[in-house]
Amino acid sequence: MNVFGGLEELRNRPIGDLALARAARKGFRTKIPIRRDNALYGEKVVEARDAGLAGENFYAGERNPPYWHRVDGATDRLWLRAGVADRLGRVNARAGEAGLELFLFDAWRPREVQAYFHDVWMPCEIRRRDPSLAGAALIEEVERYWAAPSGDADSPAPHATGGAVDLTLRWKDGQMLWMGSLFDDVTALAHRDRFETLDADNFSYSDAEARANRRLLHWLMIAEGFAGHPDEWWHFSWGDQMWAALTGAPEAHYGPAVIPGPA
Repeated sequence: MNVFGGLEELRNRPIGDLALARAARKGFRTKIPIRRDNALYGEKVVEARDAGLAGENFYAGERNPPYWHRVDGATDRLWLRAGVADRLGRVNARAGEAGLELFLFDAWRPREVQAYFHDVWMPCEIRRRDPSLAGAALIEEVERYWAAPSGDADSPAPHATGGAVDLTLRWKDGQMLWMGSLFDDVTALAHRDRFETLDADNFSYSDAEARANRRLLHWLMIAEGFAGHPDEWWHFSWGDQMWAALTGAPEAHYGPAVIPGPA
């Protein structure tokens, strides 16, 4: 048995075809209602690190490629719904059997940060790559990765709910597992199934390791009821509208989160 122990089976389990997930995600914020008359709607948020999770807000630092600057409006905190933090704790316990742990990059996200990436950074980056993109085609490509900010309680951006989280796996000594791309590499390289479909003639040892580690993260999270963004290996959620769309739930549990005191 290798260093991953009983988790090695998850590293060998294919993620599968994500075509249906990509289709289900389209328009999810207008298709999925949020149920307000349930206890989960008003569930409190907790700081992830107070709940025993490791992490550092990626946008609040300067060593954060491809940006290399603190993003205006970013928070140092990692706020999550309490139920989401509990689920992550169970994922962590299972990962810990092999000496691994989750590491969070982002959780609840301020509207100013969401707006910067949706309205400014991502459109500029896409036009730099392909100056011909404009109008609806440009917005569609932006929103493949960055949800529009919203003040509508019936249609919040996923990270505004406290139910969405960006994360990876690392060894408990701090060494990150190789996932095949940077966090926030908003290209096809970040697609969850990227390394599931490469042909053998172009498949490197690096690709094989990235595939195995993405599978491990994916299946650990799925086992606790999370849904994964098909185009971002790091993004998972529970209880928000995207989660409902991807899992087939008829409604979401979480609307915009209420953040205690200074964010």
